[in-house]
Amino acid sequence: MKLVGYIFKKIIPFFIGSLVFFSLVLNLVDLFMNLTTYLQNSAKMSDVFKVMALYTPKTIWYAIPVGMLFSTSFVLSDMYANNELEALFASGVSLFKFTLPVLILSVFLSFGLYHFENRLVVWTYEKKVDLQNQLLGKSKNENNTDIIVLSQNSTIIYKAKKYTENSKKLTGVYIVFRTEEKQLRSIIYAKNAVWNEDSQLWNLNSPVQYVMENNELKVVPVSKDDLSLINEPYTIFRKSIVDVQSVSAKEAKVYIEHLKKAGLPYNEQLSEYYKKFAFPFIVFLVVFLSIGLTGKTKKNVLIVSLASCIGASVAFYVMMMVTMVLSKHGYITPFMGAWFPVFFFTAGSAVLLKYSRT
Repeated sequence: MKLVGYIFKKIIPFFIGSLVFFSLVLNLVDLFMNLTTYLQNSAKMSDVFKVMALYTPKTIWYAIPVGMLFSTSFVLSDMYANNELEALFASGVSLFKFTLPVLILSVFLSFGLYHFENRLVVWTYEKKVDLQNQLLGKSKNENNTDIIVLSQNSTIIYKAKKYTENSKKLTGVYIVFRTEEKQLRSIIYAKNAVWNEDSQLWNLNSPVQYVMENNELKVVPVSKDDLSLINEPYTIFRKSIVDVQSVSAKEAKVYIEHLKKAGLPYNEQLSEYYKKFAFPFIVFLVVFLSIGLTGKTKKNVLIVSLASCIGASVAFYVMMMVTMVLSKHGYITPFMGAWFPVFFFTAGSAVLLKYSRT
Protein backbone atom coordinates (compact mmCIF):
# COMPACT_ATOMS: atom_id res chain seq x y z
CA MET A 1 0.00 0.00 0.00
CA LYS A 2 2.94 2.32 0.65
CA LEU A 3 4.13 1.82 -2.94
CA VAL A 4 0.63 2.61 -4.24
CA GLY A 5 0.50 5.81 -2.24
CA TYR A 6 4.06 6.67 -3.30
CA ILE A 7 3.44 6.42 -7.06
CA PHE A 8 0.11 8.25 -6.85
CA LYS A 9 1.74 10.95 -4.75
CA LYS A 10 4.22 11.47 -7.58
CA ILE A 11 1.90 11.17 -10.59
CA ILE A 12 -1.31 12.92 -9.50
CA PRO A 13 0.20 16.40 -8.87
CA PHE A 14 1.90 16.34 -12.29
CA PHE A 15 -1.33 15.08 -13.88
CA ILE A 16 -3.46 17.83 -12.34
CA GLY A 17 -0.88 20.48 -13.21
CA SER A 18 -0.51 19.35 -16.81
CA LEU A 19 -4.30 19.01 -17.13
CA VAL A 20 -4.83 22.61 -16.02
CA PHE A 21 -1.97 23.84 -18.23
CA PHE A 22 -3.05 22.11 -21.46
CA SER A 23 -6.72 22.94 -20.86
CA LEU A 24 -5.88 26.61 -20.33
CA VAL A 25 -3.68 26.71 -23.44
CA LEU A 26 -6.47 25.31 -25.60
CA ASN A 27 -8.97 27.81 -24.19
CA LEU A 28 -6.61 30.74 -24.74
CA VAL A 29 -5.87 29.64 -28.31
CA ASP A 30 -9.61 29.63 -29.06
CA LEU A 31 -9.97 33.06 -27.41
CA PHE A 32 -7.10 34.73 -29.30
CA MET A 33 -8.26 33.26 -32.63
CA ASN A 34 -11.62 35.05 -32.25
CA LEU A 35 -10.65 38.05 -30.10
CA THR A 36 -10.51 40.52 -33.01
CA THR A 37 -14.00 39.56 -34.20
CA TYR A 38 -15.34 39.78 -30.63
CA LEU A 39 -14.05 43.36 -30.42
CA GLN A 40 -15.39 44.28 -33.86
CA ASN A 41 -18.86 43.00 -32.91
CA SER A 42 -18.75 44.73 -29.49
CA ALA A 43 -19.25 41.45 -27.66
CA LYS A 44 -19.76 41.68 -23.90
CA MET A 45 -16.89 40.42 -21.77
CA SER A 46 -19.38 38.39 -19.73
CA ASP A 47 -20.45 36.54 -22.89
CA VAL A 48 -16.84 35.95 -23.91
CA PHE A 49 -16.07 34.47 -20.48
CA LYS A 50 -19.22 32.36 -20.77
CA VAL A 51 -17.93 30.96 -24.07
CA MET A 52 -14.65 30.08 -22.36
CA ALA A 53 -16.50 28.43 -19.48
CA LEU A 54 -18.63 26.35 -21.87
CA TYR A 55 -15.50 25.36 -23.79
CA THR A 56 -13.65 24.24 -20.66
CA PRO A 57 -15.19 20.71 -20.49
CA LYS A 58 -14.09 20.11 -24.10
CA THR A 59 -10.55 21.32 -23.38
CA ILE A 60 -10.39 19.06 -20.32
CA TRP A 61 -11.53 16.16 -22.50
CA TYR A 62 -8.68 16.92 -24.90
CA ALA A 63 -6.14 17.45 -22.10
CA ILE A 64 -6.75 14.30 -20.05
CA PRO A 65 -4.85 11.89 -22.38
CA VAL A 66 -2.01 14.39 -22.88
CA GLY A 67 -1.80 15.09 -19.16
CA MET A 68 -1.74 11.40 -18.30
CA LEU A 69 0.92 10.76 -20.94
CA PHE A 70 3.15 13.57 -19.66
CA SER A 71 2.77 12.81 -15.94
CA THR A 72 3.33 9.04 -16.27
CA SER A 73 6.30 9.41 -18.63
CA PHE A 74 7.92 12.13 -16.53
CA VAL A 75 7.54 10.34 -13.19
CA LEU A 76 8.71 6.92 -14.42
CA SER A 77 11.60 8.40 -16.39
CA ASP A 78 12.66 10.51 -13.42
CA MET A 79 12.51 7.49 -11.11
CA TYR A 80 14.56 5.47 -13.56
CA ALA A 81 17.16 8.24 -13.91
CA ASN A 82 17.44 8.48 -10.11
CA ASN A 83 17.83 4.68 -9.79
CA GLU A 84 14.62 4.43 -7.73
CA LEU A 85 13.28 1.76 -10.06
CA GLU A 86 16.56 -0.16 -9.75
CA ALA A 87 16.01 -0.30 -5.99
CA LEU A 88 12.45 -1.56 -6.49
CA PHE A 89 13.58 -4.25 -8.93
CA ALA A 90 16.33 -5.35 -6.53
CA SER A 91 13.76 -5.74 -3.74
CA GLY A 92 11.69 -8.09 -5.90
CA VAL A 93 8.99 -5.66 -7.06
CA SER A 94 8.38 -5.90 -10.81
CA LEU A 95 7.63 -2.92 -13.04
CA PHE A 96 4.16 -4.30 -13.79
CA LYS A 97 3.32 -4.80 -10.11
CA PHE A 98 4.57 -1.33 -9.22
CA THR A 99 2.62 0.41 -12.01
CA LEU A 100 -0.53 -1.75 -11.85
CA PRO A 101 -2.43 0.87 -9.75
CA VAL A 102 -1.72 3.48 -12.45
CA LEU A 103 -3.01 1.10 -15.13
CA ILE A 104 -6.18 0.53 -13.12
CA LEU A 105 -6.57 4.28 -12.69
CA SER A 106 -6.19 4.75 -16.46
CA VAL A 107 -8.96 2.21 -17.12
CA PHE A 108 -11.32 4.11 -14.80
CA LEU A 109 -10.30 7.37 -16.47
CA SER A 110 -11.07 5.84 -19.88
CA PHE A 111 -14.60 4.91 -18.81
CA GLY A 112 -14.94 8.28 -17.12
CA LEU A 113 -13.79 10.07 -20.27
CA TYR A 114 -16.58 8.41 -22.29
CA HIS A 115 -19.29 9.38 -19.79
CA PHE A 116 -17.78 12.83 -19.37
CA GLU A 117 -18.06 13.45 -23.12
CA ASN A 118 -21.47 11.85 -23.51
CA ARG A 119 -23.15 13.59 -20.57
CA LEU A 120 -21.39 16.94 -20.35
CA VAL A 121 -18.98 17.76 -23.18
CA VAL A 122 -21.47 17.27 -26.02
CA TRP A 123 -24.13 19.71 -24.80
CA THR A 124 -21.72 22.30 -23.33
CA TYR A 125 -19.73 22.34 -26.56
CA GLU A 126 -22.94 22.73 -28.58
CA LYS A 127 -23.97 25.69 -26.40
CA LYS A 128 -20.47 27.13 -26.74
CA VAL A 129 -20.63 26.93 -30.54
CA ASP A 130 -24.11 28.49 -30.62
CA LEU A 131 -23.14 31.38 -28.34
CA GLN A 132 -19.83 31.90 -30.10
CA ASN A 133 -21.56 32.01 -33.49
CA GLN A 134 -23.88 34.71 -32.15
CA LEU A 135 -20.93 36.76 -30.89
CA LEU A 136 -19.11 36.28 -34.19
CA GLY A 137 -22.18 37.24 -36.22
CA LYS A 138 -22.70 33.76 -37.64
CA SER A 139 -26.25 32.46 -37.91
CA LYS A 140 -27.43 28.87 -37.69
CA ASN A 141 -30.60 28.00 -39.55
CA GLU A 142 -32.02 24.52 -39.02
CA ASN A 143 -35.29 25.22 -40.85
CA ASN A 144 -35.67 23.17 -44.00
CA THR A 145 -37.74 23.19 -47.21
CA ASP A 146 -38.77 20.66 -49.85
CA ILE A 147 -37.92 17.68 -47.69
CA ILE A 148 -38.01 14.02 -48.66
CA VAL A 149 -37.12 11.39 -46.04
CA LEU A 150 -37.06 7.63 -46.54
CA SER A 151 -37.89 5.38 -43.60
CA GLN A 152 -38.47 1.73 -42.73
CA ASN A 153 -36.31 0.47 -45.60
CA SER A 154 -38.09 2.84 -48.00
CA THR A 155 -41.55 1.44 -47.22
CA ILE A 156 -42.49 4.84 -45.72
CA ILE A 157 -41.67 8.09 -47.50
CA TYR A 158 -42.13 11.54 -45.96
CA LYS A 159 -42.53 14.59 -48.18
CA ALA A 160 -42.97 18.03 -46.64
CA LYS A 161 -42.96 21.56 -48.01
CA LYS A 162 -41.29 23.03 -44.93
CA TYR A 163 -39.85 22.15 -41.51
CA THR A 164 -39.74 24.78 -38.73
CA GLU A 165 -37.27 24.05 -35.93
CA ASN A 166 -38.71 26.36 -33.24
CA SER A 167 -42.10 24.67 -33.26
CA LYS A 168 -40.85 21.28 -34.57
CA LYS A 169 -43.52 21.54 -37.23
CA LEU A 170 -43.88 20.13 -40.75
CA THR A 171 -46.04 21.94 -43.31
CA GLY A 172 -47.68 20.41 -46.38
CA VAL A 173 -47.05 16.81 -45.34
CA TYR A 174 -47.45 13.69 -47.47
CA ILE A 175 -46.66 10.26 -46.00
CA VAL A 176 -46.47 7.52 -48.61
CA PHE A 177 -46.83 3.90 -47.45
CA ARG A 178 -45.46 1.13 -49.67
CA THR A 179 -45.38 -2.63 -49.48
CA GLU A 180 -42.15 -4.62 -49.08
CA GLU A 181 -42.21 -4.98 -52.86
CA LYS A 182 -42.22 -1.16 -53.04
CA GLN A 183 -45.77 -1.04 -54.41
CA LEU A 184 -47.98 1.91 -53.40
CA ARG A 185 -50.30 1.00 -50.50
CA SER A 186 -51.71 4.33 -49.27
CA ILE A 187 -51.01 8.03 -48.83
CA ILE A 188 -51.78 10.29 -45.86
CA TYR A 189 -51.92 14.05 -46.37
CA ALA A 190 -52.06 16.74 -43.66
CA LYS A 191 -51.74 20.51 -43.76
CA ASN A 192 -49.17 20.31 -40.98
CA ALA A 193 -47.74 17.97 -38.38
CA VAL A 194 -46.25 18.76 -34.95
CA TRP A 195 -43.79 16.54 -33.12
CA ASN A 196 -45.13 15.13 -29.84
CA GLU A 197 -42.26 14.59 -27.40
CA ASP A 198 -44.33 12.40 -25.07
CA SER A 199 -45.62 9.92 -27.63
CA GLN A 200 -42.60 10.26 -29.94
CA LEU A 201 -45.03 10.57 -32.86
CA TRP A 202 -46.12 13.26 -35.30
CA ASN A 203 -49.54 14.74 -34.54
CA LEU A 204 -51.22 15.36 -37.90
CA ASN A 205 -53.66 18.22 -38.40
CA SER A 206 -56.86 17.00 -40.16
CA PRO A 207 -55.21 14.07 -41.93
CA VAL A 208 -56.77 12.50 -45.03
CA GLN A 209 -55.85 9.01 -46.20
CA TYR A 210 -56.00 7.67 -49.74
CA VAL A 211 -55.66 4.05 -50.83
CA MET A 212 -55.17 2.59 -54.28
CA GLU A 213 -58.19 0.65 -55.58
CA ASN A 214 -58.60 -0.31 -59.19
CA ASN A 215 -55.74 2.00 -60.16
CA GLU A 216 -57.51 4.92 -58.48
CA LEU A 217 -56.91 6.76 -55.23
CA LYS A 218 -59.93 6.70 -52.92
CA VAL A 219 -60.47 8.45 -49.59
CA VAL A 220 -60.79 6.10 -46.59
CA PRO A 221 -60.87 6.59 -42.79
CA VAL A 222 -57.39 7.26 -41.45
CA SER A 223 -55.80 4.06 -40.16
CA LYS A 224 -54.64 4.23 -36.55
CA ASP A 225 -52.02 1.57 -37.33
CA ASP A 226 -50.53 3.78 -40.03
CA LEU A 227 -50.57 6.81 -37.72
CA SER A 228 -48.56 4.81 -35.17
CA LEU A 229 -45.85 4.29 -37.80
CA ILE A 230 -45.29 8.02 -38.33
CA ASN A 231 -42.48 8.22 -35.77
CA GLU A 232 -39.41 9.42 -37.66
CA PRO A 233 -37.56 11.77 -35.20
CA TYR A 234 -37.83 15.49 -35.91
CA THR A 235 -34.02 15.80 -35.96
CA ILE A 236 -33.97 14.01 -39.32
CA PHE A 237 -35.94 16.83 -40.94
CA ARG A 238 -33.49 19.54 -39.94
CA LYS A 239 -31.48 21.31 -42.58
CA SER A 240 -28.16 20.40 -41.00
CA ILE A 241 -26.62 16.99 -41.52
CA VAL A 242 -26.10 15.13 -38.26
CA ASP A 243 -22.42 14.88 -37.31
CA VAL A 244 -22.11 11.71 -35.24
CA GLN A 245 -18.91 13.00 -33.64
CA SER A 246 -20.64 16.06 -32.18
CA VAL A 247 -23.75 14.43 -30.68
CA SER A 248 -24.33 12.06 -27.79
CA ALA A 249 -24.23 8.29 -28.29
CA LYS A 250 -28.03 8.15 -27.90
CA GLU A 251 -28.61 10.76 -30.62
CA ALA A 252 -26.05 9.11 -32.87
CA LYS A 253 -27.82 5.78 -32.50
CA VAL A 254 -31.16 7.37 -33.49
CA TYR A 255 -29.57 8.85 -36.61
CA ILE A 256 -27.93 5.56 -37.59
CA GLU A 257 -31.23 3.71 -37.11
CA HIS A 258 -32.83 6.23 -39.46
CA LEU A 259 -30.16 5.56 -42.11
CA LYS A 260 -30.69 1.82 -41.74
CA LYS A 261 -34.48 2.13 -42.07
CA ALA A 262 -34.09 4.36 -45.10
CA GLY A 263 -31.74 1.88 -46.76
CA LEU A 264 -28.98 4.51 -46.94
CA PRO A 265 -25.22 3.90 -46.42
CA TYR A 266 -24.30 4.07 -42.75
CA ASN A 267 -20.85 2.44 -42.41
CA GLU A 268 -19.08 5.74 -41.78
CA GLN A 269 -21.62 6.88 -39.17
CA LEU A 270 -21.59 3.48 -37.44
CA SER A 271 -17.78 3.58 -37.30
CA GLU A 272 -17.92 7.02 -35.68
CA TYR A 273 -20.49 5.66 -33.21
CA TYR A 274 -18.18 2.81 -32.17
CA LYS A 275 -15.30 5.29 -32.02
CA LYS A 276 -17.13 7.11 -29.22
CA PHE A 277 -16.56 4.01 -27.07
CA ALA A 278 -13.10 3.09 -28.38
CA PHE A 279 -11.33 6.46 -28.44
CA PRO A 280 -11.42 7.15 -24.65
CA PHE A 281 -9.17 4.11 -24.18
CA ILE A 282 -6.31 6.23 -25.49
CA VAL A 283 -5.84 7.17 -21.81
CA PHE A 284 -5.17 3.52 -20.98
CA LEU A 285 -2.93 3.14 -24.03
CA VAL A 286 -0.67 6.12 -23.29
CA VAL A 287 -0.15 4.87 -19.73
CA PHE A 288 0.51 1.31 -20.91
CA LEU A 289 2.97 2.58 -23.52
CA SER A 290 4.72 4.82 -20.98
CA ILE A 291 5.21 1.83 -18.70
CA GLY A 292 6.37 -0.44 -21.52
CA LEU A 293 8.89 2.13 -22.78
CA THR A 294 10.33 2.87 -19.35
CA GLY A 295 14.05 2.17 -18.99
CA LYS A 296 14.86 1.69 -22.67
CA THR A 297 17.87 4.00 -22.39
CA LYS A 298 20.08 5.57 -19.74
CA LYS A 299 20.67 8.76 -21.71
CA ASN A 300 18.10 11.57 -21.91
CA VAL A 301 15.49 9.23 -20.50
CA LEU A 302 12.78 11.88 -20.20
CA ILE A 303 13.17 13.15 -23.76
CA VAL A 304 13.43 9.65 -25.23
CA SER A 305 10.45 8.39 -23.24
CA LEU A 306 8.25 11.36 -24.14
CA ALA A 307 9.30 11.24 -27.79
CA SER A 308 8.58 7.51 -27.97
CA CYS A 309 5.18 7.84 -26.34
CA ILE A 310 4.21 10.87 -28.44
CA GLY A 311 5.35 9.02 -31.58
CA ALA A 312 3.29 6.00 -30.59
CA SER A 313 0.27 8.24 -29.90
CA VAL A 314 0.61 9.82 -33.35
CA ALA A 315 0.86 6.33 -34.83
CA PHE A 316 -2.36 5.45 -32.96
CA TYR A 317 -4.16 8.46 -34.43
CA VAL A 318 -2.91 7.65 -37.93
CA MET A 319 -3.88 3.99 -37.65
CA MET A 320 -7.35 4.94 -36.44
CA MET A 321 -7.74 7.32 -39.38
CA VAL A 322 -6.75 4.54 -41.79
CA THR A 323 -9.03 1.91 -40.23
CA MET A 324 -11.92 4.40 -40.17
CA VAL A 325 -11.46 5.03 -43.90
CA LEU A 326 -11.32 1.28 -44.57
CA SER A 327 -14.52 0.72 -42.61
CA LYS A 328 -16.22 3.62 -44.42
CA HIS A 329 -15.61 1.87 -47.76
CA GLY A 330 -16.61 -1.55 -46.44
CA TYR A 331 -13.18 -3.23 -46.45
CA ILE A 332 -13.48 -3.95 -42.72
CA THR A 333 -16.41 -3.83 -40.33
CA PRO A 334 -17.30 -0.54 -38.55
CA PHE A 335 -16.53 -2.23 -35.23
CA MET A 336 -13.00 -3.13 -36.28
CA GLY A 337 -12.55 0.30 -37.84
CA ALA A 338 -12.95 1.85 -34.40
CA TRP A 339 -11.49 -0.85 -32.15
CA PHE A 340 -8.62 -2.41 -34.12
CA PRO A 341 -6.07 0.32 -33.17
CA VAL A 342 -7.00 -0.17 -29.49
CA PHE A 343 -6.47 -3.95 -29.73
CA PHE A 344 -3.24 -3.55 -31.72
CA PHE A 345 -1.59 -1.02 -29.40
CA THR A 346 -2.72 -2.88 -26.29
CA ALA A 347 -1.00 -6.01 -27.61
CA GLY A 348 2.07 -3.97 -28.60
CA SER A 349 2.27 -2.39 -25.15
CA ALA A 350 2.00 -5.84 -23.52
CA VAL A 351 4.95 -7.04 -25.63
CA LEU A 352 7.02 -3.97 -24.65
CA LEU A 353 6.21 -4.55 -20.99
CA LYS A 354 7.17 -8.22 -21.26
CA TYR A 355 10.63 -7.34 -22.55
CA SER A 356 11.12 -4.25 -20.37
CA ARG A 357 13.79 -4.23 -17.71
CA THR A 358 12.41 -5.28 -14.32
